[in-house]
Amino acid sequence: MTPNSDPTVQPVPASVVHQVDAADVTLHNPKRAVVALGSNLGNRMETLQGAIDALEETPGVRVKAVSPVYETEPWGVEPGSQPSYLNAVVLLRTTLPPGSLLERAHAIEEAYARVRDEHWGPRTIDVDIVAYQDVVSDDPELTLPHPRCHERAFVLAPWHDVDPGAEIPGHGPVADLLGAVGREGVVRRGDLELSLPE
Repeated sequence: MTPNSDPTVQPVPASVVHQVDAADVTLHNPKRAVVALGSNLGNRMETLQGAIDALEETPGVRVKAVSPVYETEPWGVEPGSQPSYLNAVVLLRTTLPPGSLLERAHAIEEAYARVRDEHWGPRTIDVDIVAYQDVVSDDPELTLPHPRCHERAFVLAPWHDVDPGAEIPGHGPVADLLGAVGREGVVRRGDLELSLPE
């Protein structure tokens, strides 16, 4: 029997599909979260896409938007001493509290053999929680919003692309912050594209 040959199965009207999507019944009372991704070792695009897919596969997390890809020079190191980064920002809806989302971010980094033996060292993947709803917290385990996101074009540029009206609690609109920081050393890669998980 083919899937469509069961006479008791009726096609679902498009209006119902839209209502279900709008309600997103998989998540009850979800919060907004912004996650920045970066990679400068190995197959960078494959790793970034794998991290996005892993976020989507996390119970209580839905990836709602994926930014364009940017190529950037490594931060805080001698020019030319490391490969360039590919960076992107993803917008999430999640029912996980910030601490649980952080655990998941670290698990994804570990799955891609992220090494933390050098400050600002090269890495296969960075999964940073940049903002969570409007939460402001100085918890050393997870400072929210990310303590340096407002001054880093490699976060601000892709974030602005995917959410032009975004604001960083305590710092103001992303558009204004990006204007102040500028886009030097941050290049949008129109030839590369990350996919929103199915």
